[in-house]
Amino acid sequence: MIQTRLRQISLLLFAMAISFIAFFQMFERTAGTFPQQYAILLGVAAAMFLVLWGLTIRFQPYASQSIMPCVLMLNAIGTMMIARIDQQSGATVGTKQLLWLIVALVFAGAIIVGMRDYRILRRFSYVSMVVGLLLLLSPMVPGLGIDINGASVWIRVPGGTIQPAEFAKLFLAFFFAAYLFDHRDQLAVGGKKVLGLQLPRIKDMGPIIIIWGVSMGVLVMQHDLGTSLMFFAMFVAMLYVSTGRKSWIVIGLIAFAAGAVLAASIFSHVGSRVDAWLNPFSDEQYNKHFGGSWQIVTGIFGLASGGIIGTGIGQGYPNLTTYGNSDFIYTSIGEEIGLTGLLAVLVIYLIIIASGFITAMKIKDGFGKLLASGLVFTMAFQVFTVVGGVTLVIPLTGMTLPYMAAGGSSLIANYILAALLVVISNSANKPEPPADLSETFQYEALAALRDHELQKERDTR
Repeated sequence: MIQTRLRQISLLLFAMAISFIAFFQMFERTAGTFPQQYAILLGVAAAMFLVLWGLTIRFQPYASQSIMPCVLMLNAIGTMMIARIDQQSGATVGTKQLLWLIVALVFAGAIIVGMRDYRILRRFSYVSMVVGLLLLLSPMVPGLGIDINGASVWIRVPGGTIQPAEFAKLFLAFFFAAYLFDHRDQLAVGGKKVLGLQLPRIKDMGPIIIIWGVSMGVLVMQHDLGTSLMFFAMFVAMLYVSTGRKSWIVIGLIAFAAGAVLAASIFSHVGSRVDAWLNPFSDEQYNKHFGGSWQIVTGIFGLASGGIIGTGIGQGYPNLTTYGNSDFIYTSIGEEIGLTGLLAVLVIYLIIIASGFITAMKIKDGFGKLLASGLVFTMAFQVFTVVGGVTLVIPLTGMTLPYMAAGGSSLIANYILAALLVVISNSANKPEPPADLSETFQYEALAALRDHELQKERDTR
């Protein structure tokens, strides 16, 4: 057991060491010294990570120990790049990000300590649905929501803004997991076969039609393609896990594609992003005042200048790309650590995703299986949409890269997501008590009692 714990803590210490080296190298090249405020905040964050590890060992002893070191590594790389861009722009986003990190670690620690059994979330499924929808629709409340760059996905709070959709995805994942677990038998029943696919019954199409309508409503009212795509994809993926029917995926893809094409033809902001994706290097799109491809092309040029091994930490120009510390942080990182570094980042994400899916496969509880797969798929899909958007694989969605991009809402929500995966993995890895021992003991006791009675009868005779 001691050797296992040493191996586990070594992963966390290794991630901390790599993170410190990255920060040290960046500050030496850009500022010539290590700023005191960063030294203090990084020290506090490192101490809190160690405390979090200790709490995990104490309260979730069988949990996966590969998730949090990977989260730390991604968070450190992203915060390092945010602080590096601050050195050129004179902003203080990096220190704010570290403060948000401390808050996120508090939330994660509270979940690991307080949530001994994740199944308690199933009791509040419809409450989670109401809370999720209220959070999702809150930016449309007059006086509360705020429009930034044509998207109404933020709300005002004292001291800044938050993006409620980041938290809504967690509550809606709780509801989807509970709902699909309770109705999995009805949804698994198929209707007619068409082109080799077992189509669902018409009366079972209600859930996907409702979610499709909500997703399209978010797209229309909030001008947010990324959020609507994320929620719809999360539900369809969990629906497939619940029923095992490929027909739900096909129907989901067709439904969203139809809605997106309709939205692109009706609403200018969606059409502009599609045009910028299809013709990014045309003069018309590049020089367009609003909704053009200038930002995408600048990010692509940054990736190209990084090449295979990058320009070196602190030696590129990531500040030239608009929102290089948030929406386009992937291209900023690629410029300074190159294609090799970007592949390493994707591998770290893959380890977290693989850990989540392994947990979903190992756990026997149906609700836990759906919740774990839904949470990890949401994160995986978010990574795909962000990376695909900035590399011209798909149209730009404006979503943030989990654990790396600047923003307190995204950071806190994704740390809560990671903590939930840790809690579920603890249940999945917990060794089952030998159920047969109690039965064997009972049989042996009955046999001994019977032998004693027989012996007693013989003695009486």
